[in-house]
Amino acid sequence: MSQLETEHSVDLFVIGGGINGCGIARDAVGRGFTVELAEMNDLASATSSASTKLFHGGLRYLEYWEVRLVREALIERETLLKAMPHISWPMRFVLPYHKDMRFEGDTPTSKLLNVFMPWMKGRRPAWLIRLGLFMYDNLGGRQILKGTTAVDLTQAPEGAPLQDKFEKAYEYSDCWIEDSRLVVLNARDAQARGARINTRTKVVSAEQVDGMWQVTLEPKDGGPQRVVQAKMLVNAGGPWVENVIRNTVRINSSEGVRLVRGSHIVTPKLYDHDKCYFFQGEDGRIIFTIPYETDFTLIGTTDADHTDVSEKPVCTPEEQDYLVRFASKYLKKQITTDDIVWTYSGVRPLYNDGASSATAATRDYVLKVDTSAGAPVLNVFGGKITTYRRLAESALEKIQPYFANDAKPWTAGVALPGGDFPVDGVAALKQELQDRYGFLTQRWADRLVKAYGREAFDVLGDAQTAADLGRDFGATLTEREAKWLIDKEFARTADDIIWRRSKLGLRLDADELNTLEAWMVETTATPADNTTAATGA
Repeated sequence: MSQLETEHSVDLFVIGGGINGCGIARDAVGRGFTVELAEMNDLASATSSASTKLFHGGLRYLEYWEVRLVREALIERETLLKAMPHISWPMRFVLPYHKDMRFEGDTPTSKLLNVFMPWMKGRRPAWLIRLGLFMYDNLGGRQILKGTTAVDLTQAPEGAPLQDKFEKAYEYSDCWIEDSRLVVLNARDAQARGARINTRTKVVSAEQVDGMWQVTLEPKDGGPQRVVQAKMLVNAGGPWVENVIRNTVRINSSEGVRLVRGSHIVTPKLYDHDKCYFFQGEDGRIIFTIPYETDFTLIGTTDADHTDVSEKPVCTPEEQDYLVRFASKYLKKQITTDDIVWTYSGVRPLYNDGASSATAATRDYVLKVDTSAGAPVLNVFGGKITTYRRLAESALEKIQPYFANDAKPWTAGVALPGGDFPVDGVAALKQELQDRYGFLTQRWADRLVKAYGREAFDVLGDAQTAADLGRDFGATLTEREAKWLIDKEFARTADDIIWRRSKLGLRLDADELNTLEAWMVETTATPADNTTAATGA
């Protein structure tokens, strides 16, 4: 047992500051639990900032017969959209069809059709796609999002960027989500409701003593260790969930994760319209091409096993080649690796269900309570960003039997910070912001509204001119906004700001980045501590 004196006690201690950890912390503190959370790096610094950035049902998961997962995700799209219309918005997806589309060989659907329709030789028939889209439209009870339509690519503008062999397509709806901002806003809301959020703080050990967990924390800045007591642990370590089980909590468990790397590339904008493409390959895989940050196109993702959690995931040259070749089979404009301006890669901690391939591994979440050490720990495996809120509700169902707390679910539709305006109110809010701050350009106002929603007014404060916002770091990033991100959103480094709180790293040049980094070092040189307790601010 640690010899350090215990600081205080909480009901729940959450390990991990990704979307699952922050979502559970928010839900739990809103039900009256005392909650503390620790993240060893920045919030959303791993998987939760490296997604394909979609709230989607998972159309291809229907081929794996994961109907419950797809239905839950489809319902969640609109529930989430209503709570965060600034960082999430509807998008239309164009799925071109051609006769050479094939199944991924391990899907239950492909195996069934190979028995009853062997002459198809693994090809995906048009009627099956229409059936899947019919289910996609109706499983989730759509109210906001548009249903599927057919597209004549020989006439429609969506056909212009595609090779002439593609003559028909289907168009359906899903939603965009600013993934890392989603995590930060959940953490902020949890903090405002009473949770204690620790960033850049590692849980070095958790020991069970007299029915309570003694959690030892160590700040990354070299500060002293401290101990927090908790009645229950929530292990939301993402890719590190197994490491927490075996090395931090030190319990025996047969449960584990399958680490699957998903990589993406970003190129200059490949087409003018604002719709996405859903491309199906001859190998059964799929990729998306998505309009990104106004001037770019996001292409992804891959599925590859990732064997070592300590190895930082990167988009390998082979994955870059694969994505470029895949997209070029559809697009008239052939792209090469020379067109890539940025890559990113994340590791999905999928529940290890023994699937034969990374693609076939389940995307569903699995929650397991372990009491073998005496005090309970909830281990969180897998999950999709779309179902993070439902995962949190399911986690609370597992947690509540250990407490005299029967508070009901409450998060559905409850706005995240800045999201208290209608789904169709972005244009009006943008105009209101420009009317108030006449110095804003349209692009600047658009960026602020899509990052902060109604809180954009708080970010800009009493500014009458752009000069009132302090130093200009470039790409519309000002000193006042940077201070907001430090004071309110846990930012401590330049990377926190330009890659997770925003994607301004795509626009800042080397000199601008160096200036920002130097300012960040100076500004955060003597922070009070790494812990942000509830302030209501």
